[in-house]
Formats: sequence, structure tokens, C-alpha cells
Amino acid sequence: MFTYPPSPAILQWLSQGQFPSRLHRSVRLWLILDRLYGGQFNWVKSLSQPFRYSQLRDRLFSLSHSKGETLSAQELTGNCSDPKCLCHQSLSTILIHSNLPQSLSEWVTETSQRTGLSVAEIKTQLDYCPFATVHRSLRDDLTLLASQGWLKYRTRQGYYSLPPQQLPKPPMQTHPNRYFEQLSSSQKSHLIYILESVAFVQPDIDIAINSLWEAFTDSPTNLSGSFLEPNRRIFLHFDYILSAEIQEKVDDYQQQIESLWYNHNGGVIQFKTWVARENRAALVTVYPVCLHYARRAKYLSAYGVDPWGAMTWHNYRLDRILSPQLRILSWDDPEVPQVLQKQHQTGTLPNPGWIEEELEQAWGFNFYLPKALLIVRFPVDFASNYVDDTVRHSTFQKMPYSELFKSVDTQVNNREERQLIKNILRQRSPDDAYYQAWVRVGDINIVMRLRDWRPKGEIIAPVVLRQQMLEEVEAERLHYLQ
Repeated sequence: MFTYPPSPAILQWLSQGQFPSRLHRSVRLWLILDRLYGGQFNWVKSLSQPFRYSQLRDRLFSLSHSKGETLSAQELTGNCSDPKCLCHQSLSTILIHSNLPQSLSEWVTETSQRTGLSVAEIKTQLDYCPFATVHRSLRDDLTLLASQGWLKYRTRQGYYSLPPQQLPKPPMQTHPNRYFEQLSSSQKSHLIYILESVAFVQPDIDIAINSLWEAFTDSPTNLSGSFLEPNRRIFLHFDYILSAEIQEKVDDYQQQIESLWYNHNGGVIQFKTWVARENRAALVTVYPVCLHYARRAKYLSAYGVDPWGAMTWHNYRLDRILSPQLRILSWDDPEVPQVLQKQHQTGTLPNPGWIEEELEQAWGFNFYLPKALLIVRFPVDFASNYVDDTVRHSTFQKMPYSELFKSVDTQVNNREERQLIKNILRQRSPDDAYYQAWVRVGDINIVMRLRDWRPKGEIIAPVVLRQQMLEEVEAERLHYLQ
């Protein structure tokens, strides 16, 4: 049975570590579980097995709540005439009628401690209605509950409830700072320094850092004066090229995108971006899929109308976004490309899993570019010191000289290019070190890595990259003639 109240500890557990951005979603997850497995409602006894979202929807909402899948949240709540419908119940109303073991004020205070949000921000959230959302969001909530082990999902059938003994159990320690308080002063300070080092990649970690600092400064060990700030022995440097001001703007974009994913279950965004190679601005309308950090900048991988008007994938550097804020388009907005609208309606929108598969196939973050066989030659001493036993990509591997010809024959389709590569190999020493990999042709991060290996690394294949390196070397040479 599900007997847990919507305490901050339980909601944090349901949020899977994303409590600050999943506050309302966590409440929705809790209420659905309370209705399904709770002692007062226990809907699983009367729901058919399997059940579909439509059956749950009809129990959650009143008869006046529209079943329209394409209606926006505003349209759903605006057209619902029953003030008692769940879509009109604020967060505070849900909490008050949920048998909380603490006062609402205490709930706000603890939630602030766990999320890093201010008490004022939490109080503002109390007025919003967690279920004033589109049906797709609630469908995704069911999907999330299934992934967490609360339900079993079978394609084309629906959701099955689980027996009580198979339901997940909350962690034993639910106090927000209990584990932290058990650490020594030295351990606490080291933990904070570690988090500060990686907060660049995930800005939301700053929230956790602030909470830890507050817990540390309020702890008896700190008041006793036993804390001495340690000398930093490990320095972590990201090859990042932005000023603090631009980095702050990039973090804002990142938080907007993550908030869109976590609070609205995806959507289409529109913004102006700078096309550096053409020295111009362009308006793009895209479906954001994932974020990644590659070598020197943060990128958004998105599918939609790119800067050249094509419907395709593209990686957008966040620091090259020109719009002060990302514009979020509802799915019924006429500016949303019809291709994306259709994918949204059929549940076939691009997902990060596909990107992961493409990244596995070839080295390079521009996963949408064509791939080609890379062959690189190094002097043995250089390879031994800088290349051997390093992990570049799953396809990056050292190759015996004799096997390279077979690779070229089977992996290079163009006959002329195949012959040219083999002719080059025949002129090289079998005693050198050779590596091969699949790479995305045109990926700037691959090009930068190959530049780093110059002048010791020779690009033998693909021919287009070999020619690019040759042209760059010739251009560099001109700088030193006088």
C-alpha cells in the first residue's frame, strides 16, 4: 500500500534528484500513487488490468474537464466549469487535504531547505495548480511512474498495477541534512569543493551547494571554530572560452530548457542564433532534445527548422543565442512546423536515446553529419606517450599495419579514394603506430583534436580531412616565411 504523505522528503524521493524543477510534477506523481494504491481510494482494485491513461483521466478529473488531447493547459482549465475539479486545486489545497504530518509553514520551510529555493518562491508555488496541465504531461507522468517501478507497462496493452510487496520503498534517511551532519568538518568542506568544481556543467548543483553551506555554517562543529578551509590540492579546469557575463546568460538558457523538459514535458522553442561562418543572425524553431558540453562550449541538440530553413538536426552553441529569452511555443501554435506537430500527435518526437545510438556509431558530437573511416599514423614514441591506452571513442582502436588494407577495402566505398588511401599506406612504414575510428566528417571538435596531434599525427583517411589538414599546414607555414 502507498501510505506516505506528500512530505518534502517523499516528494524529493519521487523527483529522482530533480526536486527544484520537479516540485509540481512530484506532487502529481504522489497524488496519482495515493489514488492508485492509497488506503482511502485504492483504485487498482476497481481499474481493469491493464488500464490506460484514459481510464485514469476519467477518475482524476470531473465530467466537465475536456478530454481534448490538443488543447493547451489554459484551454483545459478555462473550459472546465467544475470548481472542485482537480485542475482547479492549488498546491496548497492538495497539501491541506493530504494529512500532512506537519503544518503548511513547516512544509514550506523544509521544502526550501531541500530545493534551495527561497521561502517566498515556495509560497508562490502554493498558488499554482499542479494538475492544470495538458493530457500529454499526465501521460508522461504515468510513463515516469512505470520507469520508477510503480507500474508495469506493456506495449499495446497498457499499465498493470503491482502487488504491495513489489512497490518501491523510500530511503530510510529522509532528513535533508542528516547524512551531511554525520561528516567531519574536513569531509564537508571537501564535498563542497568537489561540487563547486562540477557546478559549471550543471548549474542546478549551485542550489545544493548553497544548502550545504547553510547546513555547514549552522552546524556545531563550525561554531566551535574547528573548521579550517583546506588548501586546494586538485584543480579542475574546463576549456571554456566565455566571460563570466556570457556564462551566466548560457546558464540561464540551460535552466530555461531544463525547466521546459521537467515542468512542461517538452515543447518547441524559438530563438535567434548567430551563424558565425556566414556572419549573420537567423531565427530557428526547434524541438530541444538534449544538452551537452563539448571541448569548449555548451550545445543544444535540437530538431527543427535550422538557420538555413531546412528541417533537420543541428547543434546550437548556447553562447551564440541572441534572444534575451527563449520563446516557448504551444503545440497548437501555427509557427510550430507541421512535421513536429505530427510527431507530437503520434508520439514519435526525437529522443535522447536515438542521439546516444548515433554518438556510439561515430566519434563526434555532430551526430547528424556523415561518418567516415579515420586512419591516423603516429611515430611509435609519440603514440606510446600520448595515444596508447587512451579512450577517445568506442570505435577508436590501434590497428596492425597489415589489417589496414582490409579495413579500407571493406569500409571505404569510393573506388578512387580507396586506391589513394592504399597507395599512401604502402609508402608508410609498417613499424609506425596506426589507429582507426569512425568519425563525423565536418565535426569541429574532431578537427580540433586532429590539430592537437599535429605535427606528429598524419591523417591518412578520410581524404577530405587529410586535404583539410594539408591546406591548414600550408596556410600556417606562410605565417613564418618572414
